[in-house]
Amino acid sequence: MMNILARSNRSTLEQFSWSNALLAFDYDGTLAPIVADPARAEMRRSTRDLLRELARLFPIAIISGRAHADVRKRVRGVDAEVIGNHGLEPWDASPRLSAEVRRWLPCLRRRFAPLSGVRVEDKAFSIAVHYRDSRQKKKARAAIAKAIAALGDVRVIGGKQVVNVLPATAPDKGIALERERSRLRCDTAIFVGDDKTDEDVFALDQPGRLLGIRVGRSRKSAAPYYVASQRAVDPLLRALLELRREALRLRRAAR
Repeated sequence: MMNILARSNRSTLEQFSWSNALLAFDYDGTLAPIVADPARAEMRRSTRDLLRELARLFPIAIISGRAHADVRKRVRGVDAEVIGNHGLEPWDASPRLSAEVRRWLPCLRRRFAPLSGVRVEDKAFSIAVHYRDSRQKKKARAAIAKAIAALGDVRVIGGKQVVNVLPATAPDKGIALERERSRLRCDTAIFVGDDKTDEDVFALDQPGRLLGIRVGRSRKSAAPYYVASQRAVDPLLRALLELRREALRLRRAAR
């Protein structure tokens, strides 16, 4: 992996910034810092201000594991398309998938009731099992894996002290990004994410068309580029803003 903010990679960032690009971001751990209580995850004011400025120059999409309504509330004031539930909402949201998730809830809640620090979050079209507050994380992970296996054919996405459970037929973030890029008629896309669910985008492996940037370096990631930490997202947004403004200035001067 290469640091996208390194001087040697400036030309790559410039190439995408000057193109007809879609900017897409995960929320938790990318636009907002990871916090102990997910309900309190908020963007810094500086990030929100930069994102608002970028939305005047690029089409923006937020592709999150959170429920669609939850993400919309958190990015209020930013002109961005919102895709929730790991790529499922709003396009593939249906009563059939919601009913499937509702069948899982009683079983999971019953199994995890004796486990301190394990919490089941109902996101209507998926379930997130959080174990950040558990003091016995190894035991919690084993219990979660066993309970999910009993559900049958489901899609499981790991995360930072959370396990997400979705219907097997649900689309992933990679599909969501491609759909959004096509809908907005963008030639290229820049995607920034930090977690396992974002690997569905990084694995698309489309040099020249997709710039995948992971928050935090990881040898296990398919992303070719990274920024060092969540705090480095603001400098990345600032660089994109500067490069886009420069491109527009040069285009106007060439007329």
